[in-house]
Amino acid sequence: MNIQDQIEQMDWRDISGRLNASGYALINKVLTGAECDTLVQQYDNEQLYRKIINMERYGFGSGQYKYFNYPLPGIIQQMRQSVYPYLAPVANNWMKVLNINKQFPGSLTGLIEECHAHDQTLPTPLILRYEKGGYNTLHQDLYGQMFFPMQMVLFLDEPGKDYQGGEFVLIEQRPRAQSKAIVLKPAKGDMLIFTTNFRPVKGAKGYYRVNMKHGVSEVTAGKRYTLGVIFHDAL
Repeated sequence: MNIQDQIEQMDWRDISGRLNASGYALINKVLTGAECDTLVQQYDNEQLYRKIINMERYGFGSGQYKYFNYPLPGIIQQMRQSVYPYLAPVANNWMKVLNINKQFPGSLTGLIEECHAHDQTLPTPLILRYEKGGYNTLHQDLYGQMFFPMQMVLFLDEPGKDYQGGEFVLIEQRPRAQSKAIVLKPAKGDMLIFTTNFRPVKGAKGYYRVNMKHGVSEVTAGKRYTLGVIFHDAL
């Protein structure tokens, strides 16, 4: 089964429900071990990338990531294009209940056209590598005025075998309340969809906005690779 068929057969009603309830949804075994290994093996192929970021230089943490060039590798393009239409209705409902005057196109092509109209023309999918001592500070991947409120990360190594530590961390910042930490350790091939910036939460007086950030805890041994798939383009 190719990746597009696999995505179409996912239970998107359940995934959408989990995104609405908690701001994230973990889907198991989306990529095969061989597909994960291929992405990792391509890490040193500099022709695939438009920019390399050493995180220490910018105070982002410790590690390295590389932004892919257009055209994206086939599997990344297929995933980006196939998943987006299932997320757009969720995003549009979030905008509606929060009274934000914004609706997103039904296709990735439409979203990219909007990005380009705002001079955001650079691809944002990236691959990240952490070695022992590596970590990623809490952040949001916005990249410009136009941003889609959900993104994905795919885990390319097996925790406990290829690396130790390196948990994926989400921080939920509710108004007038202490922050809540969500700590996840997905397996090799798993896909995590999560909010880029905020999500709606229903309170006694209607929906209110809850901000979320994400990061990676310190890797204590081994190497950890992940693929980040952001749907909007960058300035």
